[in-house]
Amino acid sequence: MRVLVVEDEPLLADAIAEWLRDDAHAVDVAHDGETALDRAGTNDYDIVVLDRDLPRVHGDDVCRSLVASGSSARVLMLTAAADVTERVTGLTLGADDYLTKPFAFPELAARVQALGRRARPAAPPVLSRAGVTLDPARREVFRDGRYVPLSNKEFAVLSELLRADGSVVATEQLLEKAWDEHADPFTGAVRLAVLKLRRKLGDPPVVHTVTGVGYRIK
Repeated sequence: MRVLVVEDEPLLADAIAEWLRDDAHAVDVAHDGETALDRAGTNDYDIVVLDRDLPRVHGDDVCRSLVASGSSARVLMLTAAADVTERVTGLTLGADDYLTKPFAFPELAARVQALGRRARPAAPPVLSRAGVTLDPARREVFRDGRYVPLSNKEFAVLSELLRADGSVVATEQLLEKAWDEHADPFTGAVRLAVLKLRRKLGDPPVVHTVTGVGYRIK
């Protein structure tokens, strides 16, 4: 998934981002509310991990703006305030979930995954097509019963292709969902990741190129 982490403490923001990247998410980081709104207006995020106490534009106002804009992103709000009134206020603003600091990174990652299931059309817990099986929870991939070790990017690309259930996935969509904002669309990163994915999945090939459009599994 594509995730925006909005946190004004750089060390915490980087730690959250790295943890989520290890779960094969594409993660961008913003340290203030104004930057967060700029990036949310440019990129299509599945999840926004939003600290409430932000400089420049308060987290409450960021949340209000996201809701008012019709954004489909799910919001996980973070705050140091544990009072129930604070949590209720955050949810009333339009946040989908609430997590109090300090928190355990595995819990944050689990909540992001749960919100991701709500941000997209429902998908089966295990994705399978053409002899390829992907288990998002266990981070495991098998081809005809053979375990296939994948990098985070390869796993993310394969997830998108399997979710499409045989439909063509545009190269731009793969870049949007599996890479962060620093990715150069002209580097051929998607093509290279697909090439490596094909090699690891083995013969006969299951990832097919649709010239000028993207890729599909059939």
